[in-house]
Amino acid sequence: MADNSKAEDTASDSVDAAKNASDKKEKLADQVMQNPQVLAALQERLDNTALTPSSYIETLPKAVKRRIDALKQLQVKCAHIEAKFYEEVHDLERKYAALYQPLFDKRREFINGEAEPTDAESEWHSENEEEEKLAGDLKNAVVIEEKAEAEETNVKGIPDFWFTIFRNVDMLSELVQEYDEPILKHLQDIKVKFSEPGQPMSFSLEFHFGPNDYFSNTVLTKTYKMKSEPDKTDPFSFEGPEIVDCEGCTIDWKKGKNVTVKTIKKKQKHKGRGTVRTITKQVPNDSFFNFFNPIKVSGDGESLDEDSEFTLAADFEIGHFFRERIVPRAVLYFTGEAIEDDDNELEGEEEGEEEEDAESDAKVRMLVCLYVVHTITLSNIIKIIAV
Repeated sequence: MADNSKAEDTASDSVDAAKNASDKKEKLADQVMQNPQVLAALQERLDNTALTPSSYIETLPKAVKRRIDALKQLQVKCAHIEAKFYEEVHDLERKYAALYQPLFDKRREFINGEAEPTDAESEWHSENEEEEKLAGDLKNAVVIEEKAEAEETNVKGIPDFWFTIFRNVDMLSELVQEYDEPILKHLQDIKVKFSEPGQPMSFSLEFHFGPNDYFSNTVLTKTYKMKSEPDKTDPFSFEGPEIVDCEGCTIDWKKGKNVTVKTIKKKQKHKGRGTVRTITKQVPNDSFFNFFNPIKVSGDGESLDEDSEFTLAADFEIGHFFRERIVPRAVLYFTGEAIEDDDNELEGEEEGEEEEDAESDAKVRMLVCLYVVHTITLSNIIKIIAV
């Protein structure tokens, strides 16, 4: 009996000791959390804590990680299905390109003065029609004057149509030099051609020029090769078809008319005799027509330098812009209406990004707080104070 009583007393003492220790920890924690220095240290720890999804994944049980790996396998299969979807979209683009082409052919005829639109074809009701009616007399006078001027000068089609688009679009105007302008005024049409069924995915831009004093080509081409296939080493980066390479064409420049090179004179001293002679050499020159002589993507796996990668990326962006925007909506880039739409769209995206950033910051802040609550223990706090 004495032994049992002694054991009970010992157990009771242990419980009391544990309770006292717990009470002391709680009091210490309360004191610590009321200390401004501790709170500042915690805040600094919060600010410096890099909470990433991977850090959360690492805390999961193996069974859960195994299921996540299975989901990744499914995601890879989804990426391959998505790639097939975009291949069929490319086929659909080819089909509808054939439907658009008769309209684009008629557009070319109107632009180049090969045909005149009928009254029905040229009828257009503008948004400012009421204002135009109020100024009817003035408008009629201007129209009569313009008709008389047109008859006197025999204006054909829409002069400088494509050149005006180049001048209106910042992405293109930055490439055009003053000596390129007379050449671009001979540009009569731009067409997009898609690869044939069964061929690797690609599209070509055809720049049709009228007779000129600069080169003998009637068509300059640029072909963009595309890939719609997830990268084996990084399948989750797949977001649809991407341009992977491009090929230009040879421009048959007439003598002394090549604007992509310039001739410079350089003095050269002979090492032995000490005589000086002047030599001339051709060096590359900035020009839009360098567009048809792009940087070649290395096929042996060698990486390009940073400047070359930037130039190639800009080239791909321009090719995509011609295909998706300029060619389908040429008249709206000529009038400037599409440029206003693009600017409004860009402003909307920037506002949306700011809202997303603010919302993202709030979410990250909340996650950090949750993370700290679950991971910072009393011993961590004491370590912070010690530091």
